[in-house]
Amino acid sequence: MSTEMPHDGRATLFLNGERREPTGREYRPVIDPSTGRTLGEAAVGTVADARAAIDAAAAVEESWGATPGHRRAAILRTVAERIRADRETLATLIAREVGKPIGDARAEVDRASGVFEFAAEEIRQLVGETYPADAYERPPGNETRFLFTVRDPIGVVVAIGPFNFPLNLLCHKIAPALAVGNPVVAKPTSNAPFTALRLAEHLHAAGVPAGAFNVVLGPGGALGTALVEHPRTRLVTFTGSTEVGQRLAETAGRHAKRILLEMGGMDPVIVLEDADLSAAVAAAARGAFLYSGQVCTASKRLLVQESIADRFARALGERARGLRVGGAMEASTEVGPVIDRAAIDRLVALVDDARGRSATVLAGGGPASAPAGGFYFAPTVLDRVPEDARVVREEPFGPLAPIVRFSTPEDAVRIANSTPYGLQAAVYTSRLATAFSLARRLRAGGVHVNDPTNIRWDALPFGGIKASGLGREGLRWAMQEMTEVKLISVNYAGA
Repeated sequence: MSTEMPHDGRATLFLNGERREPTGREYRPVIDPSTGRTLGEAAVGTVADARAAIDAAAAVEESWGATPGHRRAAILRTVAERIRADRETLATLIAREVGKPIGDARAEVDRASGVFEFAAEEIRQLVGETYPADAYERPPGNETRFLFTVRDPIGVVVAIGPFNFPLNLLCHKIAPALAVGNPVVAKPTSNAPFTALRLAEHLHAAGVPAGAFNVVLGPGGALGTALVEHPRTRLVTFTGSTEVGQRLAETAGRHAKRILLEMGGMDPVIVLEDADLSAAVAAAARGAFLYSGQVCTASKRLLVQESIADRFARALGERARGLRVGGAMEASTEVGPVIDRAAIDRLVALVDDARGRSATVLAGGGPASAPAGGFYFAPTVLDRVPEDARVVREEPFGPLAPIVRFSTPEDAVRIANSTPYGLQAAVYTSRLATAFSLARRLRAGGVHVNDPTNIRWDALPFGGIKASGLGREGLRWAMQEMTEVKLISVNYAGA
C-alpha cells in the first residue's frame, strides 16, 4: 500500500475543473498526528481565490441545474464507484492526515461511497405536490385552475467540512447539493487537504462539469466570511464547533442566506439500574473512545444510577486501561492520536479541573506516549464528576469518559437537558415504558435506546437542537433544504 502524498506533497486549490496555485503562493504544513511529522503542504487560499471559486460555480449554475436528473444520478453513481475503487488510497490519506485508525478510515470511505449512491436514488423522490384549487374560495375562478409545486435548485452551495470525518461529512454536503442541481464551493478542513483534493478529482473524472465543484483551502475566518457574503451564494452547510457555526449564522442572516448547521454536542448516556450492565459499559467505551472521542456524537457524559455506579465505573475503567493506544496506520490500534498539541492541552485542563472538584481518575488522566511520537492522550475515566465540572459542560473532543451519578430517572433527565446542547442521547434500560418516557423528555435531535450515542444512518434525518444545530442532514432532508419550493398555477379555462 502506498503511503505517499499525491501531487508532489502539495495540495493546491481546485477551481473550474483544474488544480490551481493560490494567488498568494502561500502554503502551510500538513502534520501527521500519529508522528508529529510533516506530510506535505496545503494551499492557503485568499479572499480573491474564494471569489474566483464562487464565480466559477455561478457560471454553471443554470446549466448544471438544467441537467436532467437521470444524468446527475448517473454521475453520482460513477463517483460512488470511483470512491470504492480508490478505497485504500483514500483511507490511507484519512489515517495519515487526521490520525483516524486505518480500519475506521476504511469504514469512512465505504460510507462516503454510499452517500453518493443514496443521493442518486433520492433524486427520484424529490417531488412536488398538487392541490385542489376548487377547495379554495379565493381568488375567484379556482374551478378552472390546476395548482402544483416543483422544487428548484437553490443556487451556489458553500460546504464547510470538519477534520474528524474529512471525507464522509464533506460528502454529506456535496452529494445532495449536486443531486438537486446546485454547484458547490467546498472549504474542507486544512488538516486533510489531500483527501478533499482526491475527492475533487474523482468528481471531475466522473463527469461533474468544470465549475460545478470547487475546493478552496485556507483559514476559516476570512475565507468563510467571503464565501457567505458573496452575492451569488445561496446556502451554507457547515459542520464544526458551535462558536464558528454561530458566527456563520450571524453573517448568513445579515445577507438572507439559508444555513444548515451541525455543531457541538454534550451527548449523554443514561444508564438505569435495570440496564444490561455489560452492554452499557461496552457502548460507553465505544461512544467515549472511538476515534479518540473526536466525534460530535461521542458519549461525553455518562449518567449512571447510583445503585449500579460503582460496578459500572470499575468495569469501564478496566476496559479503558486495556485499550491499545497507537498510530493510525497500525492495524491493532484501538485509540489513535488526537488532532494536535492544542487538543492535548485542552484535555489536560479539563481533567485538572475535574480533579480539583473532587472527581476521581480511574483510568488514564493525561497524555500517553507512543513509539512513533505524535499527539496521544490516554483513554480516561473520571468518576463522581460534579455537575459543574468543565468536562461535563464544555465539549472535550477527546478520549474522556466522565461519570455523573444520579438517583432517579427525573434527575437523569434534568442533568441531560442542563447544557446548551442537544445533539444525540442514549438510554440503557430493560423497561420499554421507561425508555419511551425518557426519550420523549430528552431535548435532543436523536435518542437511541440500548444503543450508543455515536450511531447514524446516512440516509435518515440527522441533526441537533439548541446550540447543536439548525436543520437536518440525511440525504432526502438535505436535498429538501437545498431546493426552493415554487408554486405554479395553470388556468386552463382559456387554453
